Amino acid sequence: MNPKEKLLWSIAFPGFGQLLNGKYLKGFLFILLEFIINVQSSFNQIIFFSFNGEINKAIEYTDYQWLMFYPCIYFFSMWDAYKDAGGAKEQYSYLPFVVPAFFVTIGLMYAERVRIFGVCLGTVWFPMLCAIPGVVVGLLLRKIFRNV
Repeated sequence: MNPKEKLLWSIAFPGFGQLLNGKYLKGFLFILLEFIINVQSSFNQIIFFSFNGEINKAIEYTDYQWLMFYPCIYFFSMWDAYKDAGGAKEQYSYLPFVVPAFFVTIGLMYAERVRIFGVCLGTVWFPMLCAIPGVVVGLLLRKIFRNV
């Protein structure tokens, strides 16, 4: 499997890319961390409410102290699987993973106050939306830093 395939498996579930890379201890650690954060933050319940349009209920159930760890674990797991599979050899290759983790975490902090066209997207949809500019900014920063 190539590095991008390991990256995609880590996107599906943190730790799977590490398991495919033969890094079993890291893989099980990421799976354990994902499970603990998921349970402590009520993330599945938040996702359920968000997918059913009950954004206010999702916001009520959100445990921000736990959920703010999730983007960092999630994006680090993706970068680690990609790197261990032979990707990320270029300088500053971590930036397209670090910057979105930051953007998603900040998006989570402001999720219940931000309105897009008068609609609150809540603690699932708005942070996910923040990943897009995070990836773009990360890629731009990587390009800028490589050319300096």
